[in-house]
Amino acid sequence: MTEIVLMSDPKVAAVPVQECGERLMDVRQHGRLLVDERKWQDAAGAFAHLREGVLDRLLEAQAQLPRGLRLLFVEGYRQPSLQRHYFDEYAAQLRADQPEWPAERVRSAASRYVSPPEIAPHSAGAAVDLTLADDDGRELYMGTRMNATPEESAGACYTQAVDISQEARSHRDILSTALTTAGLVNYPTEWWHWSYGDRYWALMTGAQAAHYGPRELDGLPGAGK
Repeated sequence: MTEIVLMSDPKVAAVPVQECGERLMDVRQHGRLLVDERKWQDAAGAFAHLREGVLDRLLEAQAQLPRGLRLLFVEGYRQPSLQRHYFDEYAAQLRADQPEWPAERVRSAASRYVSPPEIAPHSAGAAVDLTLADDDGRELYMGTRMNATPEESAGACYTQAVDISQEARSHRDILSTALTTAGLVNYPTEWWHWSYGDRYWALMTGAQAAHYGPRELDGLPGAGK
């Protein structure tokens, strides 16, 4: 297996950002993507936003899927404050479970599952968590639930995990082929996480700079600060 570059790797943070100013779009208004209901408790609807260029590529990927399959969008944009909450919460859990680990090991391990807040693709509107569904909206089996931790799944959440069924491998390959062809990159510790235009994407593709940096979503608490 190719060595995995984690989000905590200094090479990711070293990628410059040349913010293009592209707007965040509400994918629900477009109507061409299935939007899962598990994040609808977010009354402000932040989760349903993506940069316009990322949304365009998702629609391109969906058009390449086999007949009868669709992308199921779960989460896109995440406010920086929420990203920090998720990261700190998971890191605290790891520290409790592994009290002998030094701080840097905790940070590295946490970044397998939650990106460090300062470089998080979700907070740039550049990343999406998604899966496959049939035309009736039923999720396909992908080997683990979405957002399964490495500990919970014994590593089966890794995109190229070997200890999953052939059915799950086939479904992951279908998803990966469509999204890769459309220009997105996967975070290999999470089969469901894909991005375009962020620092991780730039590092993986050899781009000189990221197109999108972390930002607030206009109209939400903290926007413009």
